[in-house]
Amino acid sequence: MMIMVILIAVLGLVVVNAMKHSPWATSTVAATIPVAMLVGLYMYKLRPGRVLEGSALGVLLLLLAVAGGGWIDQQAGLRALFDHPGLPLAFAVIGYGFAAAVLPVWLLLAPRDYLSTFMKLGTVILLALAIVWLRPEIKMPALTQFVDGSGPIFGGAVFPFVFITIACGAISGFHSLIASGTTPKLLSNERDIRIIGYGGMVLESLVAVMAMIAATVLDPGVYFAINSPAGVVGKEAADAVAKIASWGFPVSVEQMNLLAQQMGEATLFARTGGAPSLAVGMASIFGSAFGEHLLALWYHFAIMFEAIFILTTLDAGTRVGRFMLQDLLGNIWQPLGRTSWYPSILLSSALVVAAWGYFLYIGVIDPNGGVNILWPLFGISNQILAAIALCVATGILVKSGKLRYTWITALPLLWLVTITSTASWQKLASSDPRIGFLSAANGMADKLAAGTLPADKAAVAPQLIFNQQLDALLVLLFVALLWLIVLDMLRVCVRHLQGKPVPPLAEEPHQVTRLEEAWQRD
Repeated sequence: MMIMVILIAVLGLVVVNAMKHSPWATSTVAATIPVAMLVGLYMYKLRPGRVLEGSALGVLLLLLAVAGGGWIDQQAGLRALFDHPGLPLAFAVIGYGFAAAVLPVWLLLAPRDYLSTFMKLGTVILLALAIVWLRPEIKMPALTQFVDGSGPIFGGAVFPFVFITIACGAISGFHSLIASGTTPKLLSNERDIRIIGYGGMVLESLVAVMAMIAATVLDPGVYFAINSPAGVVGKEAADAVAKIASWGFPVSVEQMNLLAQQMGEATLFARTGGAPSLAVGMASIFGSAFGEHLLALWYHFAIMFEAIFILTTLDAGTRVGRFMLQDLLGNIWQPLGRTSWYPSILLSSALVVAAWGYFLYIGVIDPNGGVNILWPLFGISNQILAAIALCVATGILVKSGKLRYTWITALPLLWLVTITSTASWQKLASSDPRIGFLSAANGMADKLAAGTLPADKAAVAPQLIFNQQLDALLVLLFVALLWLIVLDMLRVCVRHLQGKPVPPLAEEPHQVTRLEEAWQRD
């Protein structure tokens, strides 16, 4: 469950950094919550079965939310209500996660995820058509001097860190967790699994490729100005552009100010997390295809697209985490394991949200933007979870008598174990403070004791030192659990092949769902 906690915290951090000091983005994302609840009430209570009406209403309201955010941004009184730094937004995201976990699924989570599907598919198709039509020029060099791991955003060489940085676009433990516990309950026929599971991951990979295109069509100097944290390049715009230019990627304050004005933002400096730079790239592509006078609208449409994409993962992940915790607590006291008992729902939801909320809080107060600490931990956690899923699949294949197919899961399992173990070792043992959690904690502790830290960093240094040490402990725990599961899977497989007794497969018997009953009836 701790792996799930890390995943949710990082996704929450991306949303917070996208909305920070952006009234247009914040008001747009906030508006999607009542829109989802209204659609839920409409489709479940007011007009049951009127799916087309509810869908059209929801999509229309989401588009109006983007336009309405631009109007709010122009009103001085309303603008102030949605102009917030990172910490208040983090608490708002935490509150949303708790509400999504405890409210009835039909009221918020289901309609929000349902509407986000239309927005995601529509945006992906539109972006794909625009890229094919425009064939935009890739401006980022194929290789930069940062290939040695000295870049401003992440520390570490290409191997293994690029393979834990690119997560959901290649292989995702989070998706395997959702697919094993949630997706089967939504299927009326097992034949749908291939198109939904495999098709979903193909689409995810397509999104990843287009996201890389959208980011690399930006001038490299602009890309680094958006994604480099203020703790690395400096808080002042002039210092930031001078630092980035010294890397060989020229950019000017005037260029960044003009870009921010075109996107409807006060500034785009140090907007870490990836979402703002992706939104700028998407807006540039959409603007070139459909009109550059609407760049600000396209930018905030892209921000909404990314936010609802991420928040659907956050709310679903929180609810799944709650189920996992309830299952665990039920072994201590049986009523706590009942998913329908409201005191258990409130307690388990609060514990899960508090866990990922803590890591989100630490990421927000980090002067370096939080991404360079949390994202490697996120990548390692996500890929370890994927490796665990492949362990389970390999064991099932062997015990099902399908030994000739085990290479399909065993080869990616071997690769994931290799890269996660290597990355974990470097994050634990590296003497480079930009890579090793413990060396970073020790280095900051030495600077704090010597009084050489700036006042703003010194104020949060104790929390950051503790969090670096906690991250190191979590990495050690995660990789130890991975190896324990891998070795136990190998032990069970060997015993099965030798004809020795092993725990039997625990396949659930088929249960007729309401969807299947309706399909058979109609």
